[in-house]
Amino acid sequence: MSERVLQVDALARVEGEGALYVRLKGNEIEKVEFRIFEPPRFFEAFLQGRDGHEAPDITSRICGICPIAYIMGASQAMEQALGVAVTPEIHALRRLIYCGEWIQSHVLHAAMLHAPDFLGLHDAIKIAEVDPELVKTALRLKKIGNSLMEVVGGRSVHPVNTRVGGFYSAPEKARVKALLGELEWGIEAARKVALAFSQFDFPGDEHDYTFVSLKDPDTYAICEGRLVSNRGLDIAVETFNDHFFEEHVARSNALHGRMKDGSPYLVGPLARYANNYEQLSEGAKETADMCGLGRVVSNQYKSILVRMVETQYALEEAARIVRDYEEPKPSFVETPPKAGEGHGCTEAPRGICYHTYKLDGEGRITHAQIVPPTSQNQPQIEADLTRVVTANMDMADADLQWLCEQTIRNYDPCISCATHFLKLTVERN
Repeated sequence: MSERVLQVDALARVEGEGALYVRLKGNEIEKVEFRIFEPPRFFEAFLQGRDGHEAPDITSRICGICPIAYIMGASQAMEQALGVAVTPEIHALRRLIYCGEWIQSHVLHAAMLHAPDFLGLHDAIKIAEVDPELVKTALRLKKIGNSLMEVVGGRSVHPVNTRVGGFYSAPEKARVKALLGELEWGIEAARKVALAFSQFDFPGDEHDYTFVSLKDPDTYAICEGRLVSNRGLDIAVETFNDHFFEEHVARSNALHGRMKDGSPYLVGPLARYANNYEQLSEGAKETADMCGLGRVVSNQYKSILVRMVETQYALEEAARIVRDYEEPKPSFVETPPKAGEGHGCTEAPRGICYHTYKLDGEGRITHAQIVPPTSQNQPQIEADLTRVVTANMDMADADLQWLCEQTIRNYDPCISCATHFLKLTVERN
């Protein structure tokens, strides 16, 4: 019986190191492993002993593309531990900067890093050669997100204006209002990009996922909510560890998140969309319908469309907040140190990002736990790869390599992961 081995020893240009190993024997899969060799960075360990107010700035350095997810999750957890609540004005400003993160992250992934898979092109440079207007539109959309983060947060990468309790200073009303014109342009531009992408030839791969996300009864969940699933889960963020766990597997330095029964689950755009469809704006729902999307999307390859629907929503939501903006006074609430335990969870572009901390009487961290979306999605990525390889064993090696890369990039596991990174080695006996 013939044996076929697909092996990647090192993936270039990723946050850390990874590998893909597939071994087939005849028409049977013997092994499929998606390996992540990201060097341990010990964030949870070196947070211990630090002042709790430092946690948002420190944890934001975990990721350069979605620092707001870490800033907001850590801030919420600290505020809960310290027994304080922010004002509605501060909350609105937080939602505004988070919309900026969604816009810039979603557009960068969808238009620059994922779209080439569907177009049969190597990268966004090649897209620019055949459709320069698409790339120009995407870059302008991404800049809108960056501008939101810069105006509210002080700079677009690792913002410096955020703090536990709110913001060091509120952005001037005139600077915020000046964003409105580009936001209004972006709403229709995002729809046009979504409709263009809806013409892609999507692989047929429907799957009955367990969708896990935040849910808020009044708004499409971004900054807060209860944890829900399409299987009936509905819990407070504080009980996260009662329903989920992380395990360390020998093939990966990154922890794998699972449900308590050991099953994988999915976080991110498809989960948010399925669990929160009714909270989308009418404009975003209309775009989803125009793209041929139903109430639930179970084909992970169509996550590129859901990301653009969410981009349109984030632009609409940001425009709403900008129109109503008044400078919060004060720009933060006082957060004196005390002993306590707090939990926070927000929707990073890639899915829920959970934080929990314990503080001593001086407000110093004695325990920290951070569960990012990529670690939660890893078992499901591996399950998807197994399913895709099983259904496409007859493909030529180059085609199967392309499909495996595309399957991984569906998840946008990080900004550099979503490049053309797989170097494939095939052994045939």
